[in-house]
Amino acid sequence: MLQTYLVIAGGTVAALLLMAGVLHLIPKLGLRALSDALCRAPLLDLPITYFTVTPLIVGPIVGGWVGLAGAVTGQVASVLVWGWLHELANLKAARGPRIVKQLNRTVGRFRNHGAVWLTALVVPLFWIVRVAEVFVWPGIAMLVRFPRYKSGEWVTVSRHKFEGLVGHDLIWCLYCDWMTGVWSLGTEMLRNVESFWCPIRFYDGKKCDNCSIDFPDVNGGWVRADGTMAEVAATLDKHYPPGAKENAWFGRAAKLTVEGKEV
Repeated sequence: MLQTYLVIAGGTVAALLLMAGVLHLIPKLGLRALSDALCRAPLLDLPITYFTVTPLIVGPIVGGWVGLAGAVTGQVASVLVWGWLHELANLKAARGPRIVKQLNRTVGRFRNHGAVWLTALVVPLFWIVRVAEVFVWPGIAMLVRFPRYKSGEWVTVSRHKFEGLVGHDLIWCLYCDWMTGVWSLGTEMLRNVESFWCPIRFYDGKKCDNCSIDFPDVNGGWVRADGTMAEVAATLDKHYPPGAKENAWFGRAAKLTVEGKEV
């Protein structure tokens, strides 16, 4: 059992660090176009899947629960080792102003690092959301004429280009970079779902206020909570007339320029 754990943990570290090395090497070989493509969906989905969930799938297949434990250990170790190596390769930046240094002073080293590692627990959730965006949304969009989105305009990583962002700071900022894009695209898709199927305000006014941040149509067209079904039908007829080319959430048109591109 211990041997299985160590083999899978060690194999995970080796596999992840090897792939990280390949990604570092690609632009140095002059393959800039490939490097840029790997930083933007859909190609970005490949390295993200490799680093985040592939070990969590392969580990249990090879060694059951012990394999899962070994895979998680290997993932954590890979992040730590890569961070240390990257900081050694960028000592000047590592010794200068840092996000991690500032936040360690703000809340304490243990609290800061403990909290940031807790955020890693939801990586599989974000990956599942991304899978739904890729495989579920196109079918829904085709059936009811929802907008088609270019994932590459949402799901990207670019913070590695920020000067002085190294090691620990860089790896976690890249995670946030990817996570924010995935979640924002998912929210944009849900705006269409809510306004199309359920354009009715909630009875809870506080919920309406809170949800209006991500679902602007709450205050921009949904029927009041004490309204009638006739009003709901009229709202749907107004915003989604039969034969409409696109059935987008109500306020989406306000985000478009005269050229028809999102701002």
